[in-house]
Amino acid sequence: MPRKTWRAALAAYASPSTLVLLLLGFAAGLPYMLVFSTLSVWLREAGVARETIGYASLIGLAYAFKWVWSPLLDQWRLPLLGKLGRRRSWLVLAQILIVLGLIGMGFCDPQKHLSWLIAIAVIVAFASATQDIAVDAYRLEIANDSQQAALAASYMSGYRVAALLATAGALFIAEGFGSTGFSYKHSAWTGTYVLFGLLMVPALLTTFFMREPPVPLRTQLSAGRYSFVHQLSSVFVLIVLLVSVPAMFTQLYNTDFASVLFQGRSMLDLLLEDRAFLRAILYTLLTTLCLSSMGRRGLAPVLTPVNDFILRYRWQALLLLGLIATYRMSDTVMGVMANVFYIDQGFTKDQIAGVSKIFGLIMTLLGAGMGGLLIVRFGILPILFIGGAASAATNLLFMLLADMGPNLKMLIVTISLDNFSSGLATSAFVAYLSSLTNLKFSATQYALLSSIMLLLPRLTGGYSGVMVEKFGYHKFFIITAVMGIPTLILIALHWYQSSRGEGAESAAVGEETP
Repeated sequence: MPRKTWRAALAAYASPSTLVLLLLGFAAGLPYMLVFSTLSVWLREAGVARETIGYASLIGLAYAFKWVWSPLLDQWRLPLLGKLGRRRSWLVLAQILIVLGLIGMGFCDPQKHLSWLIAIAVIVAFASATQDIAVDAYRLEIANDSQQAALAASYMSGYRVAALLATAGALFIAEGFGSTGFSYKHSAWTGTYVLFGLLMVPALLTTFFMREPPVPLRTQLSAGRYSFVHQLSSVFVLIVLLVSVPAMFTQLYNTDFASVLFQGRSMLDLLLEDRAFLRAILYTLLTTLCLSSMGRRGLAPVLTPVNDFILRYRWQALLLLGLIATYRMSDTVMGVMANVFYIDQGFTKDQIAGVSKIFGLIMTLLGAGMGGLLIVRFGILPILFIGGAASAATNLLFMLLADMGPNLKMLIVTISLDNFSSGLATSAFVAYLSSLTNLKFSATQYALLSSIMLLLPRLTGGYSGVMVEKFGYHKFFIITAVMGIPTLILIALHWYQSSRGEGAESAAVGEETP
């Protein structure tokens, strides 16, 4: 692909789509924070027990498993609202539910109606996750691959501003309305959540007036060949599998097989007396039923986008999935312990908040904007490599900070460069994921790929505290930097193969030209 001029690269930010994605990013960031960190502060200020607040955080599973119902957005047009188009209709539905849900949450006092508050928060979380699916699909369909990074940077800018407003801003507003840690006042939180519900209205109006992506009708029809009942049954079967498979292994682990192997106990006694073994058998039967021929037919709406990805890339799919699964490993694993590290270093909360909110936000937005500009100018893979290398390398700055104590200037430099590289890497990675998706299944495939992106880093990040305890911060940051090397090797390999493929195509075109 020929390089574009800097003027052409800057023009990517001048399109109306960039402003649309900025507002949609803002709409995505507000509800996410209001059903997580801000809700936790509200519940604690109202005197709700920590255990209950911990259980309430399970609301986040809606975002982790949004790929489960993403086929519905690809393959079913909503009645009535469907006149707006496949993408805009789902966005309007999700945003209306978010507006009503946030306002409804505000009128539920956790001291009196906690169950209602949690129930409405769950609805908001599902609507917000659905909005995320629809926005990602919309972004993929309105621009080509080279413009995706600019759109992603615009989306990220709106998202980050909304996240800051819905966390620190919401707490400031609630306190201004009269609710503090020393004097809880429900009306203050009512006003806060009603205000943020109304802040969703500009995005809703944007959805009504923005253009529907010009996806060919043939593409839409080929993606939507399953009936609504078939799609719902697919979602149901997949949810059952997600519950039954882990439960089956858990119950097998708790079964007392040692008594059969070493104490002469019969399998019949085990079946009659060991409830864990009985539950394991029931979960096994349920899993087998879901994976039977009926289950495979039921999962067709979900499996078809996966099959499409594998057939398009064949053996390279393994390389691509490995790259996707490890790209955010370095900074995600390090990020789990970042705030703990700042506290252990002796920085005050005001210093941490000030540097991370101000310098961190500004540098993230600059990094994302620079990533979008460079990708239009030089292409996706070179910037993807630079972003991955920078994200890993900045972990070494944390290693230096660990040896310097609470040095505020070094903290500013470290957080600034780390957030800049993170913004650059994120915009490049979003553009890369976008280039891998098929417009027939844009919502489903992007939701699946983005879930794969977070799975391994999040699981590994769960052991970050153990790593710090065993190796200390100095070696921990070196380890997290080294975690970025396999990804760079995979990017280089993919880059080499892509270059060879483009060279072969150019040679073939040259031979055909008389």
